[in-house]
Amino acid sequence: MRRRLRELSLRARLLLISAAALSFGLAAGGVLLVAVLTFAQGRAVHAEALETAEGVARLVDQGQLTDPIQVTPGVQVQVIDEQNRVRAVSATADRLVPILYVKELRVLRDGEGVEIPGERIGFDGAARVVKVTAGPATHPLRILVARSTSQLTQSVHLLRVTLLVAFPLLVALLAAGLWRALGAALRPVDALRAGAEEITGGTRAGRLPVPGSHDEIRRLALTLNDMLHRLDTARARQRAFVADAAHELRSPLTNMRTELEVAQRLPDDTDWPALADDLLTDVQRLSRLVDDLLLLARSDDGAARAVSGRLEQVDLGQLVGEVAARYPGVRHDESAEPLPLVAEPDALARVVANLLDNACRHRRSRVTVRTAASGAELLVVVTDDGPGIPAADRERVFDRFTRLDDARARDAGGSGLGLAIVRELVRRHGGSVTLGDAEPGLRVEVRLPRAREVITSG
Repeated sequence: MRRRLRELSLRARLLLISAAALSFGLAAGGVLLVAVLTFAQGRAVHAEALETAEGVARLVDQGQLTDPIQVTPGVQVQVIDEQNRVRAVSATADRLVPILYVKELRVLRDGEGVEIPGERIGFDGAARVVKVTAGPATHPLRILVARSTSQLTQSVHLLRVTLLVAFPLLVALLAAGLWRALGAALRPVDALRAGAEEITGGTRAGRLPVPGSHDEIRRLALTLNDMLHRLDTARARQRAFVADAAHELRSPLTNMRTELEVAQRLPDDTDWPALADDLLTDVQRLSRLVDDLLLLARSDDGAARAVSGRLEQVDLGQLVGEVAARYPGVRHDESAEPLPLVAEPDALARVVANLLDNACRHRRSRVTVRTAASGAELLVVVTDDGPGIPAADRERVFDRFTRLDDARARDAGGSGLGLAIVRELVRRHGGSVTLGDAEPGLRVEVRLPRAREVITSG
């Protein structure tokens, strides 16, 4: 059964659930209505019988009781003495046999009533009998008033028949209305589905139709369009990345191929060590480029915010000093106080190395790297006296394979990935990197949190 329900359309399932809930609610309401009507009419019959009995009791107390007693049709009255003898009756009541048996008379209290079979006193259906005591306490008289409940039974029966006939028709009409209403409500969903099929088939631009209503379906359409936009952006970025990577790899490979082809035609007395050095330089450049591409590709796979290497307690000043020592002419202004940091040493060393590579490539005469503490953060500041970067381009240079006009020569060793890797590795450590003016030149500032929670992969 559950499997068959799952095979139905959403519209049909919603209709079945709504119709079932509606039927249950109407059935419960019908049962409650019948019960309330039965109770209310029973109370009315009891009240009428009690009012008649109290009226006869007043006549007894006033000594004005007549025989036969005048009552409305459908009502029987008996006045019974303490020996259970009938002293007075209405026109249709029995003068010899009391309406109630002796046991029933004994247990029935004044003002209360009891249901008896109507056949006992000539009524169709059941009858309601009420007892009231009147007269002197030494010789009390008991007044019994019986009223037929056939009208109550007929009313309840008519109501039941009406409900049994009307409820299915009402459910059918409401189900038809619900079917149309659900169709109208789900029409935007069908439009989204059709739009998705057109996008998949390539016959539509990468956007889904957005309904004019301000409801959940509109928010869903906006969310899906945002997702499609991000996917398009990711695909475009991936295509650009692949194209740029192929272009960058082609340059060192072409150089190596050219050098090897030329080497095949060189005489035996050629300076082969020098040729090997040239090839080794291209191989190292190619290796660095592949490593950079691999790092960025892994960050695109979802590990962009995870520190994947070994975390250690390092002194930032000492680490930066060790890297700066590998660059001739770079001055390191080390902080007088220790700068402890829990980080990935290789990643931070690569950050400093990339920044120093860029600074040395564009400097005129000097490059300075400074480490210091600033509140809860540690600073690494690299400055050079080169041409600097215009303010409009300072965010763009962090994009992959970005070179400004004065740094497009690949022979200088730049691949356009250095600053992109710097920002990626600094973000992994919860820090930030910004560019500024050095008057003249460029100032690169890296901020790392002194105390932080490191995000680990896996």
